[in-house]
Amino acid sequence: MSRAPSELAARIAVGAALAGVALGALWLGGNAFWLLCVLMALGVLYEWAALDQASAATKRLAQLALMVPLALLSPLAIVPPASHVPYFLALGLIFGAAIFVQGVTRRGFLAGGVIYAGLPVLALLWLRDQPRGLEFAIWAFGLVWLCDIGAYVAGRAIGGARLAPAISPNKTWAGALGGIALASLFAALLHWRTGLPWRLTLATPALAILAESGDLFESWLKRRAGVKDSGTLLPGHGGLLDRLDGLVPVAPAAALLVMLPRFEGLWR
Repeated sequence: MSRAPSELAARIAVGAALAGVALGALWLGGNAFWLLCVLMALGVLYEWAALDQASAATKRLAQLALMVPLALLSPLAIVPPASHVPYFLALGLIFGAAIFVQGVTRRGFLAGGVIYAGLPVLALLWLRDQPRGLEFAIWAFGLVWLCDIGAYVAGRAIGGARLAPAISPNKTWAGALGGIALASLFAALLHWRTGLPWRLTLATPALAILAESGDLFESWLKRRAGVKDSGTLLPGHGGLLDRLDGLVPVAPAAALLVMLPRFEGLWR
């Protein structure tokens, strides 16, 4: 289904503004990036709870539970030099928050949303906190954005067989391959210009597939709830879930890949 020119213009303008805000917060790091990630997580969880038809009080309960590990990750709470202890503690508290929400509300889907919203934030904050954190975070964000752009352009230009018509009728195999190709080209360019590690460069096609899987999963969530968009916050895009669905699975995977050399001693 083609978009009206006004809707497409709004999509491009909002997308550019969001990218600018994200890159600005990435560049600043510290409290600016933490605040952006917290707002992202709380907004995603709010929309997830709406898809579950949770009451306003239940939404607030889930958000407050998630705020506990998110507050622990604030730069104000981590005494320099930063250690990995707050991140591992926050990881446990994210799962603890999910168990708490499940126990109080008896909503397993909503409890899953706490993990869905919390893990990517934990991963992104850890990535940015590394010695080459700005480069690694830009790689993670960029591959998701360019995968989305490549899929959109290739899908419209080539068309062809549908990727998953029962879940998302507009997505095509050509679009999926175009997204993977553009994300991989971006990683190759980073490797050439900045020395992005080979393991990250070579893993980028797999992470692009993961981003597209996250997009399909979010499409399934909306079909499950019987809605077109997860929200109305972003003109031309829908809600935060619609914009961040690819980043949700990619961020933890990217963090694990960056962390991989630290586990080498475990199997020697």
